[in-house]
Amino acid sequence: MSGTNVEISVVVPVCNEADNVEPLAREIHAALGNRAYEMIFIDDGSTDDTAANLRRLKNELPALRILSHSFRSGQSAAVASGVRAARGPWVATLDGDGQNDPADIPKLIQARDENRGVQLFMGNRKASRKDTAFRKLQSSIANGVRSGLLGDGTPDTGCGIKLFSREVFLELPRFDHMHRFLPALFMRQGARVISIPVSHRPRTRGSSKYGMLNRLWVGIIDIGGVMWLRRRYKSGLLVRED
Repeated sequence: MSGTNVEISVVVPVCNEADNVEPLAREIHAALGNRAYEMIFIDDGSTDDTAANLRRLKNELPALRILSHSFRSGQSAAVASGVRAARGPWVATLDGDGQNDPADIPKLIQARDENRGVQLFMGNRKASRKDTAFRKLQSSIANGVRSGLLGDGTPDTGCGIKLFSREVFLELPRFDHMHRFLPALFMRQGARVISIPVSHRPRTRGSSKYGMLNRLWVGIIDIGGVMWLRRRYKSGLLVRED
């Protein structure tokens, strides 16, 4: 599709998700096939057949684009690469493990249409999360610490399904793990953020790339960085040309 007629760009970071990418791409097409959309999969240094399985789908799914990192750079870097390459003014993101349901993207689009002036729509898995009790505990602790320190008013920043303005995203500072702090970073820019209930599915293929250390302790360091960024930026500045 040309850049002039893409309404929504779906950005999916993947690393060693060979068994997940084909069903996920087909589900995205099923959810958005009646819209002007594109899907961008970013292969973040996979060592399995992730890229090969995606390439097999290109003729069948013309909206599919594939980006490849030369080495593993992390989820935030993959999301940033996808957003920079996106042709649409609005970007939806999904995790590559299949736990986010692409059928929820139209729900976020509807919320956008009903809430003009909001630049970030966050998925909220609270009522439907299909993870182990330990993983839910990890997420609850991390969300509680983050919310208490940043006051971003978002119950589930770890949810991979989001819809946001590409223009605002491109103004954000870049750092590793930034994808976990998008509500606070968008609010830093003076943008509005709301959360929308979404479904969640158990992982049925592949294995998680995260553990306790990179969900909580690294996150605490990042929270300090985000607090520093917020203290040193004045949002809402208007520039007038006479």
